[in-house]
Amino acid sequence: MEKNITISGTFKAGSNWERFTKTVSSQNKKNAIEKVYSLIGSEHGLKRNLIRIVEVEEQELKHG
Repeated sequence: MEKNITISGTFKAGSNWERFTKTVSSQNKKNAIEKVYSLIGSEHGLKRNLIRIVEVEEQELKHG
């Protein structure tokens, strides 16, 4: 079952570390983290070692 997973952390932007929060839809935390590495890596041209995941929080999707 798909869940909304909110991931926050920091990434290296020049000489500073910038904060980010992303919410992705995924079946588990591991896949969500992979998605976020991929999204931020491609958006900012970064390798994974320049992206730090700080918090992973999942919310069940509610079907009406």
